[in-house]
Amino acid sequence: MAGKLYGVGVGPGDKELVTLKALRVLKECAVVAVPKMKSGETTAYNIVADYIPEKPVMECFMPMSKDFAELQKNYEAIADMVEEHLKQGEDVAFITLGDPTVYSTYMQINAIILARGYETELIPGITSFCAAAARLNMPLCERDEPLIVLPASYKEVREGIRLRGNKVLMKAARSVMEVRDMLAEEGLLEKSSMVECCGMPNEKIYKNMADMQESSTYFSLIIVKDKD
Repeated sequence: MAGKLYGVGVGPGDKELVTLKALRVLKECAVVAVPKMKSGETTAYNIVADYIPEKPVMECFMPMSKDFAELQKNYEAIADMVEEHLKQGEDVAFITLGDPTVYSTYMQINAIILARGYETELIPGITSFCAAAARLNMPLCERDEPLIVLPASYKEVREGIRLRGNKVLMKAARSVMEVRDMLAEEGLLEKSSMVECCGMPNEKIYKNMADMQESSTYFSLIIVKDKD
C-alpha cells in the first residue's frame, strides 16, 4: 500500500502554537519534508525540531522566484522526492508555516502528488494573522465587519485597502516602506499595526505603523482597521 502525504501547518512561529494533531502526524509519519530557503534557513522546522529530534528529515529547496517555469520544475523535483517514500509505503509530513491553505507554496506539491494518484491530507495550523492580532491584543473583526486578506505585494493592493472592512496585508517584506507610505496617503497609517516574525525570537511589534522607520523581514504582517 502506498504512503500518504500530509501538508502540516505548524503555526506562525511560537512552538506552543503547534496543534496536538500536527504533532501526532509528525511523530507518526516516516519522514518530515522541510522547506529550505536559499540562505539555508529552515524556519518551519525550527518550530517543531525539539518535538521530533530523531525523525528523518528531507530538505526541500524552495526558491523565491517569480519565474513560473523555474518554480514548476522545482515543485516537480520535490514531488519526485516525496513520491519515492510514498512508493515504499511511507507516510510523509510536509511542514509549512501558518496554515497550508493560506498562501502556502506547499499546495503546489499537494496538487502534483494528487495528480499522480496518491492520497493527501491537510492539517490546519494557526494563521499568522490570527496570531498577530492576538499579540496586538485586538480583534480582527467584530459584529458585521468584513475581513479582507491581501498579499502586500499585490499590484492592486491600494484598491484593496479602500474596500470596506478590516484588512490583513501579508508578506510585506522589502516593500513594507512603500506600503507604509501608501497607508499614510490613504489616511490609514494611524489605524495600522504590524507584527514582524510573530512568535519567533526576533519578533517586533508596532502597534502604530507610524512608529516603524525601517524595512522588515519577509515574515511581516500588517493589520489595517477600517477608517469608518
